[in-house]
Amino acid sequence: MRSRQLETALTEFLGAAADHLRAEVAAGAEVPFELGSKAGRRGHSATPLYCYRALTGQFIGEREAALKRLPGHAEVAKLLERFDGLDRYLTSIGGDAARAKGRARVRAAIKALLEDVFDEQTDFELRAERLQAGLERLQQSELANASEISLVATLHGLTIASAELPLASGLRIAQRDALQGVPEAAVSAIDEGHDENHLIVLYTIEQDDTREALLTGRAVLKDLLSALRLFGDGRVTLGALAWARIGAGPWTPLALGTGGRPHGMLVVTVEQEDELRAFCNLVSRRAPHDNELAWALRRFELGCERADPHEALTDHLLALRALLEPEGPSSGLLAGRLAALCATPDERPELTERIVQAVALERSVIAGTAERRKGAVKALAEDVADHLRALLRDVICGHLEPDLAAIADELLDGEPALGDEDEDSEPLSKPAQDVLPIEPGAKASVS
Repeated sequence: MRSRQLETALTEFLGAAADHLRAEVAAGAEVPFELGSKAGRRGHSATPLYCYRALTGQFIGEREAALKRLPGHAEVAKLLERFDGLDRYLTSIGGDAARAKGRARVRAAIKALLEDVFDEQTDFELRAERLQAGLERLQQSELANASEISLVATLHGLTIASAELPLASGLRIAQRDALQGVPEAAVSAIDEGHDENHLIVLYTIEQDDTREALLTGRAVLKDLLSALRLFGDGRVTLGALAWARIGAGPWTPLALGTGGRPHGMLVVTVEQEDELRAFCNLVSRRAPHDNELAWALRRFELGCERADPHEALTDHLLALRALLEPEGPSSGLLAGRLAALCATPDERPELTERIVQAVALERSVIAGTAERRKGAVKALAEDVADHLRALLRDVICGHLEPDLAAIADELLDGEPALGDEDEDSEPLSKPAQDVLPIEPGAKASVS
């Protein structure tokens, strides 16, 4: 898939570079030449023809420092650093570029592109056909080979400020019009209950075993969705249908088995992109498997997908019991332990009462006697979800040990007498709207 953002940024930078190089020539700088030869029309037996060849690469290289200061260079460097085809592009160039490591790879790619577009020119006019050919050669390096699997999905309930947001090697989120070559059905998809303001998720992987590659792709999308739901207060969801293809073959629909409607919108600003990228990578590495935390995380996500707040509340209370009430609901310890972890001492009675209300509501739902007051139920369910999200996030990030019940009991055992509370003391875990898991950084905002 071709990136419109990368092409636009490169076009603008190459235009600025052309202006600068022309100004250098106009000010008296001379492009060096070398004397070369080529065979005559009659072949090797003919007298060779001699010609002068402009050494534009040398001229450009001597002005690398000035070109780095041009508007747009920093943006181009950032996009190229996350360009999945960068290594293949440098390999195709060969020479010193192919051996570049680290950040030198980006500098080598920019220099190679400048030399390609202005090869043997002395006037440094940015000609449309040469620009297009240079960009084509760069973008061709990202085209799928026969063993590459591409997976495209739609993402709902999230807004990003940039046209594209690379998250890891082969994984990125993009605006619907930011990529060329994605299936039209993904661009225009409007799932039931979703509006048209969705994003595109693209994941590519090189693997000979197609079945294994698709399983890996599903797992990557699942980790991404978990990370986004833990990052902020938006109820983000993937579309029920994705599309996959092998190499440059046709796109094939693929059921993801996800669902739910987004509630609200998680807004990620440009300043938060690095924070989100780090958090997604952390969740993918530390996501729990086959334990109480994994079970609670699954219940949390099921609750996020419920349309009925009563059902979401039950899912989230089940998750909290797995984390905080191993003795069982008859112990009545859930509310107090949650308040110990998520509230300051003076706020604990209020939060305790709030959780007691949630438990009572759940019982009335089970008995069929609950009053269907959507506003009050929704607010209560969201409170429970916020505290569950905060605990899950903090354990996965390593801010809290997994044995939350033991931590809460220690806090309660050391609780000061009434009237001796420290008003400045902070709870161990806060809901997402109060604090984010990666620090420092701005908060995720929800509209």
